[in-house]
Amino acid sequence: MRLIFKHFPLPNHNNAQLAAEASHCAQDQGKFWEYHDMLFANQRDLQPDKLKQYAKDVGLDVTEFNACLDTGKYRAEVAQDTQDGQVAGVTGTPAFFINGRFLSGAQAYETFAKIIDEELESKGIAR
Repeated sequence: MRLIFKHFPLPNHNNAQLAAEASHCAQDQGKFWEYHDMLFANQRDLQPDKLKQYAKDVGLDVTEFNACLDTGKYRAEVAQDTQDGQVAGVTGTPAFFINGRFLSGAQAYETFAKIIDEELESKGIAR
Protein backbone atom coordinates (compact mmCIF):
# COMPACT_ATOMS: atom_id res chain seq x y z
CA MET A 1 0.00 0.00 0.00
CA ARG A 2 1.18 3.50 -0.75
CA LEU A 3 -0.08 6.74 0.75
CA ILE A 4 0.16 9.91 -1.29
CA PHE A 5 -0.73 13.14 0.46
CA LYS A 6 -1.91 16.03 -1.69
CA HIS A 7 -2.92 19.49 -0.59
CA PHE A 8 -6.34 20.97 -1.28
CA PRO A 9 -6.47 24.29 0.57
CA LEU A 10 -10.03 25.56 0.57
CA PRO A 11 -10.48 29.22 -0.34
CA ASN A 12 -12.73 29.90 2.65
CA HIS A 13 -9.94 28.91 5.08
CA ASN A 14 -7.67 31.87 5.72
CA ASN A 15 -4.01 31.07 5.14
CA ALA A 16 -4.70 27.46 4.08
CA GLN A 17 -2.61 27.89 0.93
CA LEU A 18 0.32 29.29 2.92
CA ALA A 19 -0.02 26.57 5.56
CA ALA A 20 0.15 23.92 2.83
CA GLU A 21 3.28 25.57 1.46
CA ALA A 22 4.73 25.67 4.97
CA SER A 23 4.27 21.92 5.35
CA HIS A 24 6.38 21.40 2.23
CA CYS A 25 9.06 23.59 3.79
CA ALA A 26 8.91 21.36 6.87
CA GLN A 27 9.28 18.30 4.62
CA ASP A 28 12.52 19.79 3.30
CA GLN A 29 13.83 19.17 6.81
CA GLY A 30 12.20 15.77 7.21
CA LYS A 31 9.41 16.87 9.55
CA PHE A 32 6.30 16.95 7.39
CA TRP A 33 4.13 14.85 9.70
CA GLU A 34 5.24 16.60 12.88
CA TYR A 35 4.45 19.95 11.28
CA HIS A 36 1.20 18.63 9.76
CA ASP A 37 0.06 17.54 13.22
CA MET A 38 0.96 20.94 14.66
CA LEU A 39 -1.08 22.69 11.95
CA PHE A 40 -4.02 20.38 12.47
CA ALA A 41 -3.97 21.06 16.21
CA ASN A 42 -3.91 24.81 15.51
CA GLN A 43 -6.02 24.97 12.37
CA ARG A 44 -7.80 28.16 13.42
CA ASP A 45 -4.52 29.99 13.96
CA LEU A 46 -2.51 29.82 10.73
CA GLN A 47 -1.24 33.37 10.32
CA PRO A 48 2.25 33.63 8.81
CA ASP A 49 3.90 34.49 12.14
CA LYS A 50 2.23 31.47 13.76
CA LEU A 51 3.39 29.18 10.92
CA LYS A 52 6.93 30.29 11.67
CA GLN A 53 6.47 29.77 15.40
CA TYR A 54 5.18 26.24 14.79
CA ALA A 55 8.31 25.54 12.75
CA LYS A 56 10.39 26.50 15.76
CA ASP A 57 8.14 24.46 18.07
CA VAL A 58 8.71 21.25 16.07
CA GLY A 59 12.47 21.80 15.95
CA LEU A 60 13.01 23.05 12.41
CA ASP A 61 15.90 25.26 11.36
CA VAL A 62 13.86 28.46 11.44
CA THR A 63 16.16 30.44 9.14
CA GLU A 64 15.89 27.78 6.44
CA PHE A 65 12.15 27.37 6.99
CA ASN A 66 11.44 31.12 6.85
CA ALA A 67 13.45 31.51 3.64
CA CYS A 68 11.48 28.67 2.06
CA LEU A 69 8.13 30.07 3.13
CA ASP A 70 8.89 33.72 2.35
CA THR A 71 10.02 32.97 -1.21
CA GLY A 72 6.91 30.93 -2.07
CA LYS A 73 9.09 27.98 -3.04
CA TYR A 74 6.11 25.57 -3.04
CA ARG A 75 3.31 27.92 -4.15
CA ALA A 76 3.06 26.39 -7.63
CA GLU A 77 3.20 22.82 -6.31
CA VAL A 78 0.32 23.40 -3.90
CA ALA A 79 -1.66 25.15 -6.65
CA GLN A 80 -1.08 22.12 -8.89
CA ASP A 81 -2.33 19.77 -6.16
CA THR A 82 -5.49 21.88 -5.93
CA GLN A 83 -6.00 21.86 -9.67
CA ASP A 84 -5.43 18.09 -9.84
CA GLY A 85 -7.99 17.60 -7.09
CA GLN A 86 -10.56 19.73 -8.88
CA VAL A 87 -10.07 17.75 -12.08
CA ALA A 88 -10.55 14.52 -10.10
CA GLY A 89 -13.82 15.81 -8.62
CA VAL A 90 -12.64 16.86 -5.19
CA THR A 91 -14.73 19.69 -3.73
CA GLY A 92 -13.77 19.48 -0.06
CA THR A 93 -11.56 17.83 2.50
CA PRO A 94 -10.78 15.23 3.43
CA ALA A 95 -10.96 13.32 0.16
CA PHE A 96 -9.54 9.88 -0.55
CA PHE A 97 -8.88 7.70 -3.56
CA ILE A 98 -8.37 3.96 -3.15
CA ASN A 99 -7.33 2.49 -6.49
CA GLY A 100 -9.31 5.25 -8.17
CA ARG A 101 -12.39 4.86 -5.99
CA PHE A 102 -13.34 8.24 -4.58
CA LEU A 103 -14.41 8.78 -0.98
CA SER A 104 -15.44 12.27 0.03
CA GLY A 105 -15.43 13.48 3.62
CA ALA A 106 -14.53 11.82 6.87
CA GLN A 107 -15.26 8.10 6.75
CA ALA A 108 -15.48 5.28 9.26
CA TYR A 109 -12.69 2.72 9.42
CA GLU A 110 -15.15 0.09 8.19
CA THR A 111 -15.72 2.03 4.96
CA PHE A 112 -12.00 2.01 4.19
CA ALA A 113 -11.64 -1.64 5.20
CA LYS A 114 -14.50 -2.71 2.95
CA ILE A 115 -13.07 -0.96 -0.12
CA ILE A 116 -9.54 -2.20 0.57
CA ASP A 117 -10.82 -5.75 1.03
CA GLU A 118 -12.76 -5.50 -2.24
CA GLU A 119 -9.71 -4.21 -4.07
CA LEU A 120 -7.47 -6.94 -2.63
CA GLU A 121 -10.06 -9.58 -3.52
CA SER A 122 -10.27 -8.28 -7.10
CA LYS A 123 -6.51 -8.87 -7.34
CA GLY A 124 -6.77 -12.35 -5.86
CA ILE A 125 -5.15 -11.29 -2.58
CA ALA A 126 -6.74 -12.30 0.71
CA ARG A 127 -6.28 -10.11 3.72
